[in-house]
Amino acid sequence: MGSMEQQPAESPEIIFRSKLPDIAITNTLPLHRYCFERLPEVAARPCLIDGATGDVLTYADVDRLSRRLAAAFRRAPLGLRRGGVVMNLLRNSSEFVLSFFAASRVGAAVTTANPMSTPHEIENQLTAAGATVIITESMAADKLPSHGTLTIVLIDERRDGCLHFWDDLMSGDEALALADDEDDDDEEKVFDPDEVVALPYSSGTTGLPKGVMLTHRSLSTSVAQQVDGENPNIGLHAGDVILCALPMFHIYSLNTIMMCGLRVGAAIVVMRRFDLAAMMDLVERHRVTIAPLVPPIVVAVAKSDAAAARDLSSVRMVLSGAAPMGKDIEDAFMAKLPGAVLGQGYGMTEAGPVLSMCLAFAKEPFKVKSGACGTVVRNAELKIIDPDTGKSLGRNLPGEICIRGQQIMKGYLNNPEATKNTIDAEGWLHTGDIGYVDDDDEIFIVDRLKEIIKYRGFQVAPAELEALLITHPSIADAAVVGKQIEPEIGEIPVAFVAKIEGSELSEDDVKQFVAKEVIYYKKIREVFFVDKIPKAPSGKILRKELRKQLQHLQQQA
Repeated sequence: MGSMEQQPAESPEIIFRSKLPDIAITNTLPLHRYCFERLPEVAARPCLIDGATGDVLTYADVDRLSRRLAAAFRRAPLGLRRGGVVMNLLRNSSEFVLSFFAASRVGAAVTTANPMSTPHEIENQLTAAGATVIITESMAADKLPSHGTLTIVLIDERRDGCLHFWDDLMSGDEALALADDEDDDDEEKVFDPDEVVALPYSSGTTGLPKGVMLTHRSLSTSVAQQVDGENPNIGLHAGDVILCALPMFHIYSLNTIMMCGLRVGAAIVVMRRFDLAAMMDLVERHRVTIAPLVPPIVVAVAKSDAAAARDLSSVRMVLSGAAPMGKDIEDAFMAKLPGAVLGQGYGMTEAGPVLSMCLAFAKEPFKVKSGACGTVVRNAELKIIDPDTGKSLGRNLPGEICIRGQQIMKGYLNNPEATKNTIDAEGWLHTGDIGYVDDDDEIFIVDRLKEIIKYRGFQVAPAELEALLITHPSIADAAVVGKQIEPEIGEIPVAFVAKIEGSELSEDDVKQFVAKEVIYYKKIREVFFVDKIPKAPSGKILRKELRKQLQHLQQQA
């Protein structure tokens, strides 16, 4: 079956579709009903397993507790109603999951944020999102603004001026609370699937962070694209144990781990804070079968001597996303988990978030192609366009990736101009990512549109050089940015390198290592050694921070 359809002759667009057939998707239910649609089948199964304590909440527990919390959300002093906003300023925890689905039951949206954010960042997001309730923990409480319109709920300790999650919101007569929630289910009679249920913040392709409006329809569509289909026992399924080491406040974990895991009835092992040794302990103890990771964790496992001594044989699938990863690192990682399938996916918060995924996760047998990000998800369309002309491109021609389907965002909150610049009049979401589709319909990401380095007219992709650099045995991590020199030359590639502890690696060593592997215009021209590479929780390199460092170094010179 062909997976590419060309539009009629009057249209120059070349559209790429999944190799898998489209499916009927139930995307008109409230998200909580969709994710718990199979509750009768899985009620007694473990749902959330606390990695630190081993405490288990079954599916029946999570359903019951989220309904109870929804009743508390509706009562004074919170008084949440349809259209309200809750901020989850939390590390991974059962309270995060309960709060998210309780808000969905009320008809409210959840805006997620990193509890390690600065007070300025937190207040900016609170204000922009219009949140009136914040669920957080004591480690972040001192960073919160103090004003009468905000209700602060702590999950771990009691403090004056704050409510306690368990003692205040979840106390009292449970039967009455659940009855109140059942009574308020009448609100669903006016439910609109295009209401916003999640409001993560993203910089998109440019500019300051913006509220990404993800609806009940868009998220249930995205989940269905990943886990629904003709054979529920091949991809992610109820017998799986999923590792949740990635932060739930990031869309990758929120969608692909939490929502997809609940949809299929799998057990989710929750890590509050990532630690490599602790992660491997949990894999052994709970016989984890599915491990969604990001490239920095894949690199850490690949370079860990301790991993070889661990029994990680229960892992059958490893999903890597949020940033590209090269073949050499994939191969080194798989040497530690020879029985597992490692495949990459590709996503963007605004896209709902998953654009493509390795078909081995949904259909077997399927040969994984190293370096590829899989094929476009089903029930969606993808095209590649020339960034300068907007012309649609065919196979093996790099250009900007665009996606269309019911899974993409509704738009940016209170920012119609940014929305218009991202989603065009035909409904195509422009990702700002440069990539191509090969002869097997596999998607390869070259780099971000705005991050491409231009040297004497040639394009240099930082991701390609980074994938090469981290294969060096003395390099723990690396990032590449462009340094502007003479206008007629453009930019030169500059590397920031974090060495393995005790290494005596020199700048010349790094330059020669790269020079042996790349064409002349891709050579690294300068090297700066740093303690670590600045990254977002998702694993993406914070190139803006590196450019600031580079500018500072140039001023000092």
